[in-house]
Amino acid sequence: MKTTVAKKNGAGDLASKSIKTPIGDLQVAASEEGLVAVVFPVETKRSYGDARGSVPARMHLDQAVQALQDYFAGKRKDFRDLTLVPSGTPFQLSVWEALLKIPFGVTKSYGDIAREIDNPKGVRAVGLANGRNPIPVIVPCHRVIGTNGTLTGFGGGLPVKKWLLAHEGVTTRELI
Repeated sequence: MKTTVAKKNGAGDLASKSIKTPIGDLQVAASEEGLVAVVFPVETKRSYGDARGSVPARMHLDQAVQALQDYFAGKRKDFRDLTLVPSGTPFQLSVWEALLKIPFGVTKSYGDIAREIDNPKGVRAVGLANGRNPIPVIVPCHRVIGTNGTLTGFGGGLPVKKWLLAHEGVTTRELI
């Protein structure tokens, strides 16, 4: 099954939990429709705590938690089997769809993403959408870097972005 970004923006009956990872404790939340959020420890405006949720929500949550654990253990390079239901505008959803196409260990620039969504002048808007990605790591916004190879802003902080890229074997001048 292919990773999909659902077009509807419903949360349903959420199930959520915190998991320990090499980049800190992440909160993961899922609805009956699929995964809705991965939250970095530094994000204080989004919090899901631990919620039992419905059986379908727990199934999506458990699948996402296992996928993240496998990723951090070096056993997984993609998340194609997860169903994602991020909440966003049509433009944001198009950017996040483009991010899902960036392979493990590969980076692209904001301009690359803007061109891929047929909006070559929308580089800044792509950056804003990238920064509002509600499902980081799984929707790999960390793989977007500056045109000159520099690491730019990241919701989890630049040290986390560096760690994720190094974990995937990416070398840029800032990681050497």
